[in-house]
Formats: sequence, structure tokens, C-alpha cells
Amino acid sequence: MKKVKKAVVLIAGMGTRFLPITKSCPKEMLPIIDKPIIHFIVEELSQCGIKEILFVTSPYKKVIEDYFDRSYELESRLEKSGKLEQLKKVRDIADLAQIYYVRQGEPLGTGHAVNLARTFVGDDPFVLIYADNLIKGKIPATQQLIDAYEKYDANIIGVQEVPKDKVNLYGIVDYYDDNSLKIKQIVEKPEVGSVKSTSASVGWYVLKPEIFDEIKNIPMKKGEYCLTGAMEKLMKKQDFYSCIFDGDWYDTGNQVGYLKANIAYAFDNPELKQQLLEFIEEIK
Repeated sequence: MKKVKKAVVLIAGMGTRFLPITKSCPKEMLPIIDKPIIHFIVEELSQCGIKEILFVTSPYKKVIEDYFDRSYELESRLEKSGKLEQLKKVRDIADLAQIYYVRQGEPLGTGHAVNLARTFVGDDPFVLIYADNLIKGKIPATQQLIDAYEKYDANIIGVQEVPKDKVNLYGIVDYYDDNSLKIKQIVEKPEVGSVKSTSASVGWYVLKPEIFDEIKNIPMKKGEYCLTGAMEKLMKKQDFYSCIFDGDWYDTGNQVGYLKANIAYAFDNPELKQQLLEFIEEIK
């Protein structure tokens, strides 16, 4: 079994739900307290031993490249002014991982975006992350994915349980039986009551490189190549298992999920937590 050593992070989306701010600021750069969303993802990948990361990006997100690069002028000014703590924070960003970039020139869907990573991935399994989801738990979500991959030697889909009346909002994984996490199929936004499972895919995966062969053969639908279609084809040849994350899932791609993530991470700081609780009491 090959080890998981690489990650692909999809950041090409326009972030239209956060307009007008995303007209000039990529949604992945929106802050959770004092770090952008994408920082949390790269930091976690690095902590789990993944030091090579490919961003599938777009022409409008150069600010993300700048963020993970060195900033010599800023570093020099911080050093001269004796702000050594801030200097370390800035320098540490560039040391998190070796990051590569490839642009998705046309919005042709997730399948097309993932296929751009084929040369980078080669013949290795890889972590795939949609960058507008954060999983906050004691064990990093990436590590949970890798552990599941090593347990089953299979493709892994990260899931979280959702209410039965909300399954129509997500891609729901359907299992072979009640006692197994082996996935039979993915049902995109099923009607409420039409599926037994409430396990929703949250955009975190470990995939084997054979996924690229399936991407080549999926048809375009509504102007896009959908990764789900390629995974469904691969399920007929390879096993897929779910990893039910032990942690809290925040969909930062929508306003409520983003606000919840900010509050949850702020509560990790006792001082911020107390001030927030006092403020909430004031405005209730």
C-alpha cells in the first residue's frame, strides 16, 4: 500500500455567495479570527505529514500565492521594529509546505479541476479537499482520512451526519448494509425520505490515482465534468469507504457556516470567549 504524501486543494470557485467582498478577496482568504480559511487547511495538511500541496486555482486568486510566499519587506520591517512574535508568525506561513499552483482557465466543473492535478499526483494516492469546508476536532480530519485509507486500502469519502430532513441539500453516500461503511453509491441531493443514509459528503477525500482514468470517460453535464460521476464509475472497480469525521463541520462557503466557524474558533481563546459571551448577553 502506497503512503499518502500529497494533497490537492480546489480553490478555483468564484465565491458568489459572499459577493461583493469576493469581487476582490477570494473566499478562501476570508478570516477565521486572524487567519484565512485556507491557512487552517494547509496547516492541518502539514501537521499530518503532507508537505506537497497543489492548489487548483483561477486567474483571480494571486493573493493566495502571495500569502504563502515570503514577504521580505514586511519581515524586514517587523524585525527592525522588534516585533519578533509577529515576525515568526509571518515566516512560519511560508514554511508550512511546498505549494504548487495550476490554473483552471475555464469553469468546467470539479472533475475537470481534479484532472489538472494528474501530473502532480502521478501514481500515488492523494488527499483532495474542497477549500470551503473546515472540520474542527481533536484529531485532524486529514489524519482521520489517512487512517481510514490505511485501514481499508480503499478510496475514502469524508462524511458528516445530517438531519433526515436536510439530505436533499447534500451528496449522500449509500451503504451496502447497516453494519458496514462500504459505500454502494453517491446520491446527489436525494428527495427527503428516499434514502436511509444521512451521511453527507463534505468535500474531503483520499482517492487513488485510478480516478483520473475515470474522469477522462465521464460525459459533460450542464457544461461541467462532475467528479461524482467519475467516483461512481470507479466504485465498480475499487472499494470506497466512508470516514465519519469525529469533529464539528463548518461549511464556510455560506454566511451562517462562516459565522459559526468564527465563533467556534474564537471560543478556543478564553479571553475572546468571555468577551463574546458577554456581548451575546447584551444583544439577546
